[in-house]
Amino acid sequence: MIDMLWVPVCAGVLLAIIAGPLGSFIVWQRMAYFGESLAHASLLGVALGVFYQQPALLSTVISCVGVAVFLGLLQKRVNVSINTLLGIVAHSLLALGLVVSSLLPGGQINLEALLFGDLLMLDQGSLMVLLVVVLVVLLYVSVYWKALLNIAVDENLARIEGIPVDRLQCITLILLATAIAVFIHAVGLLLIVSLLIIPAATAQGFCRTPLQMVLMSSILCLLAVAGGMCLSWEADTPAGPSVVIFAGALFFLSITIKQIMTVKQHKREDIQY
Repeated sequence: MIDMLWVPVCAGVLLAIIAGPLGSFIVWQRMAYFGESLAHASLLGVALGVFYQQPALLSTVISCVGVAVFLGLLQKRVNVSINTLLGIVAHSLLALGLVVSSLLPGGQINLEALLFGDLLMLDQGSLMVLLVVVLVVLLYVSVYWKALLNIAVDENLARIEGIPVDRLQCITLILLATAIAVFIHAVGLLLIVSLLIIPAATAQGFCRTPLQMVLMSSILCLLAVAGGMCLSWEADTPAGPSVVIFAGALFFLSITIKQIMTVKQHKREDIQY
């Protein structure tokens, strides 16, 4: 059993590590739809990879990075809200990916595996790719931590302070796209963005500093991965959705705890008066 689980366990830990910083930045900059657009682009990437007989991972990364750069340029040149633009692009990419997939000979693309992923089916080669991506993201975040926080707080003020906003935003988008493309093969394109957002959103209500939020997001994601994998192993449920179910449960539990804390605080204030 240990021989069968050590790869998915390590992959789950890597996923939790990267979910902290990336998920926090997605929440801070309200980029949930952006992540969804990249996730949907992966389906198109896989379909094009099959069509041109290229490795699925390579074509997925290229597709996601290309869409990230395209969106980064487009959002500054169109007169519509960013959420509207991302909603249009996300669903258009998903539809295009499904159409291209339908034109391929049957059986070449496992849509269920791509949509929902399977942590329990990862191999050592995939694990090494995940490790490289995580190390690169952590190195980038650690070097530019203060600059990235300033951009997240106030982009215009960051420009005034001399921070290369456009360059850092471009690098961030490329790394986010790469991470999503790689981890999609573990948890699926419909779930990767949720797994990035839910732990960060859960942690946001209990943390006072950005660093605390990043660390707590990673811990919550690790708990969700552990709980989801145990459920998948014991009940033979899909691993990716099982993980997100636990992440969602933690989120709603946090809301309940927050409400209880708020009620108790109000009672204390009433007693003082």
